[in-house]
Amino acid sequence: MARPDKATAVAEIADLFRSASATVLTDYRGLSVAQLKELRTTLGADTSYAVVKNTLTKIAAKDAGVEGIDDLLVGPSAVAFVQGDVVEAAKGLKTFAKANPALVIKGGILDGAVVTPEVLSKLAELESREVLLAKLAGAMQGSLQQAVSLFAAPLNQAARAVGALQAKLEAEGPADSAPVAEAAPAADAAPAEDAPAAETAAPAADASESEAPAAEADAPAAAATEEASTEETTTQEAAPEDK
Repeated sequence: MARPDKATAVAEIADLFRSASATVLTDYRGLSVAQLKELRTTLGADTSYAVVKNTLTKIAAKDAGVEGIDDLLVGPSAVAFVQGDVVEAAKGLKTFAKANPALVIKGGILDGAVVTPEVLSKLAELESREVLLAKLAGAMQGSLQQAVSLFAAPLNQAARAVGALQAKLEAEGPADSAPVAEAAPAADAAPAEDAPAAETAAPAADASESEAPAAEADAPAAAATEEASTEETTTQEAAPEDK
């Protein structure tokens, strides 16, 4: 392979390492071209499966910051670069390997750590992300429905209790309320009888107050009479002296 082509291949593989959520290294010896095509179809569009050269792949892994992969790059190698759900990719590889024993899983890189074929096999036994989300949604919906039932139960019980109490009060109400209705006028009558006495006493108090101005009005008149008498006496006493 020419040097520019090698540089291009290394750059492409390094980009795949960087963008992949996981990588799985396999030995593909014994698989035909048709079987490799079938495997790519099984893995789906979110996983790219490429036959690689070990030397260039080691360089690309180093450029991408992936470590611990050199020991897996022995013999014919093909790498599955997983872009989507890792569990789904592991399931696809495991299912295809059962039907085609020529596919050998060497190991992989998951979250920056090297994982063994046994770990990938256990990963394939897990439920997919879609199934887990569906179960989580179902559990949350069930919890919400249970919470609604728990909140609604006390309210229903309280409503029934209030209804029963209201029915009891309506049944006992007429018998208990009659004496109260008859006694009410007697309680109101006492203030009515005392009211005229209080009202008649008020004018008497007002009358005594009205007499005070009259007495004050008579005082100037008496003073004026006294002054007139004094003037007449003075005139009478002065008259003989003029004669």
